[in-house]
Amino acid sequence: MTVNDQASPPPVRPAFDVVTWKEIAYLLSNLPVALIGFVYTVVMISTAGGLSVTAIGLPLLACVLYGSRQLGKLDRARARALLGVRVDEPTPLPGPKRSGGFFAWLWAAVKDPVAWRTVLYELVRLPWGVLTFTVALTGLFVLWPVLPYVVRGLANVDRAMVRGLLSPSDELERRIAALESGRGVVVDTAAADLRRIERDLHDGAQARLVALAMGLGLAKEKLLEDPEGAAAMVDEAHGEVKLALQELRDLARGIHPAVLTDRGLDAALSSVASRCVVPVKVAVDLPGRPAEAIEGIAYFVVSELLQNVSKHARARGASVEVWRSQKRLLIRVSDDGRGGARLSGGTGMAGLAERLGAVDGVFLLDSPEGEGTVVTAELPWRDRT
Repeated sequence: MTVNDQASPPPVRPAFDVVTWKEIAYLLSNLPVALIGFVYTVVMISTAGGLSVTAIGLPLLACVLYGSRQLGKLDRARARALLGVRVDEPTPLPGPKRSGGFFAWLWAAVKDPVAWRTVLYELVRLPWGVLTFTVALTGLFVLWPVLPYVVRGLANVDRAMVRGLLSPSDELERRIAALESGRGVVVDTAAADLRRIERDLHDGAQARLVALAMGLGLAKEKLLEDPEGAAAMVDEAHGEVKLALQELRDLARGIHPAVLTDRGLDAALSSVASRCVVPVKVAVDLPGRPAEAIEGIAYFVVSELLQNVSKHARARGASVEVWRSQKRLLIRVSDDGRGGARLSGGTGMAGLAERLGAVDGVFLLDSPEGEGTVVTAELPWRDRT
């Protein structure tokens, strides 16, 4: 060894760390994965296109695009595991029931932008997969000193392709899809509320009013023959009228309480709190009144949560806070009860979360076992017109 050799430092070589080896594994797997995706896409799209003039053409195309979505899901999982790319999963397409029928669902599936971007991704992947596989495999024997740099550059292109073609289109698309899905929840909830009102009227006030009419008819017949008996029946009917009126007031309060319409959330929530079995502190800090729909939803959310406190919490006290933050109406209902509430616990929490989600709201539940429950709800603030 010469003096010059001893003085010269060894060539600098990049480290082959875990990230680099994962990138190499990703590039080597590109070819077989891309080949499968390319064959599926070309064969199935061509078949569906050829059958488009028949009755099975569009349904087949919808199924093919659904399969493309699944391929995209697998590609996102592979990129997440080997490249560390975190891409949100696109919003699932709602089923035929939530889409407004089979044909509405079929049309939505055929024009699904997520599936069509996945089709494009699978088509461009094959030539890119051949290139990256060849470079990575050859580089293991030929380009070893600079292989990490080459691999990083190729992997970055893959990262860009995954983010550009396999991610949800944009926030607006995600919100539209979520709200369209939530529309079915609103319809189902409204139908359930109408059935409840009908049942309450039929079993409660209506039945009582029918009995009242029959009683007054009998009293009319006895008026001349047995005045005292008729008077007693009228007194009994008077009591039935009071009960019927009370049931109607309770039913009207359940639909939309007059105090909410006349005086707003502060007075309405104080009225709800007064009927809770535990003491409830109410604090409402709003610069004005929100739109009637938002105000009504806020009222019924708090009402339902306080009913849960009365029935399930075993609490000594609770609190309700309502305030505005920028363009959001925030609600916090807390208690010092036993906790352990779950969205799937049969206490109506899941229904509340669905209702809020359907109007672009948020529902957060924090209920550790033995430490009470805190529910935070957000609603979009819309000014009253």
